[in-house]
Amino acid sequence: MRSVRDIPFFENIPILVRTAMNVPLENGEVANSYRLQRALPTIRFLVERKAKVILISHIGEKGTETLAPVARALGNIIPNVSFFPETIGSGVRSAIRDLASGHILVLENLRRNKGEQTNDRAFARELATLGDVFVEDSFDTCHRVHASIVGVPEILPSYAGFLLEDEIRELSHALTPKRPSLAVIGGIKFTTKEAVLTKLLTIYDHVFIGGALASSFLKASGQEVGKSLVSSTDEDTLKKILDNPKLVLPIDSVVKDEMILDHGMGTRALLADLAQKAKTILWNGPLGNYENGFVDATDAFARAIANSNAYSIIGGGDTVASIENLGLLSRFSFVSTGGGAMLDFLARGTLPGIEALK
Repeated sequence: MRSVRDIPFFENIPILVRTAMNVPLENGEVANSYRLQRALPTIRFLVERKAKVILISHIGEKGTETLAPVARALGNIIPNVSFFPETIGSGVRSAIRDLASGHILVLENLRRNKGEQTNDRAFARELATLGDVFVEDSFDTCHRVHASIVGVPEILPSYAGFLLEDEIRELSHALTPKRPSLAVIGGIKFTTKEAVLTKLLTIYDHVFIGGALASSFLKASGQEVGKSLVSSTDEDTLKKILDNPKLVLPIDSVVKDEMILDHGMGTRALLADLAQKAKTILWNGPLGNYENGFVDATDAFARAIANSNAYSIIGGGDTVASIENLGLLSRFSFVSTGGGAMLDFLARGTLPGIEALK
């Protein structure tokens, strides 16, 4: 896989960069610029070499959001940023022709075109006409078989950006952890976690399952979970994982209206003890009903990791939000920009967007 450093020519060359601009918005403004900050090294590298930098990305799931406020926020961080309210077409090509060397053009939300998510070849060809070179730097979407992820690299000379290289290197380290090692997986749906749990149980000394996901395992083990959310999964599959001696489950819970909403003090102490002893900690997914304010176990574990000597790798939107809210971001060894992409990479060791660059 070639690096952005390997691009032979830069000056006045239109370089199409698939970057991570899917950031949270509040009242039409960027609420958190962490992903933009992580995108800067690749963008600055190209700008300093006088390339014409064309940034493409998506925002939101339905394609209704606009990247205009994200472009404004980027322009407050780095100069010479402009926004064009379309993704493809003659107007875009004209704007790119007029773009000065070393300047940046942000195009509109890719998902406004249905061809993006269906990996439509015609749409991929249209995108490819916008640049002479393609740079993949959006790790958070590399698990998607979308036109801008796997279609464009089939057409243009393609390279990995610095963010993508960092993610591959650090998550590859996570697959060979120093021992004793602790992996913590939260969230809701077992179907999205089964592959990574199976893999981590072969690698890590302890694998703790938290969040709503834990309720499914507690129920399969014969415990009463009341009205708690559980996955509609074959219990035999759950029990195979339950039989693994490396598996760790919550030992107490915070319950309201017959629903488990967070982990109790005993579980928090258990996790803190495991974190204190670990040399490697991997964490993805909140430990309680985070979106509805049940954050105590998540925040307690974030503090426990920050106070440990372990090499720590975390990912997932709510997980990262927790450590940012606590002001602990700098106390973690590596923070992934991917949630689902991180889990898929850990389970498989690669992703469609990475394979497309080879």
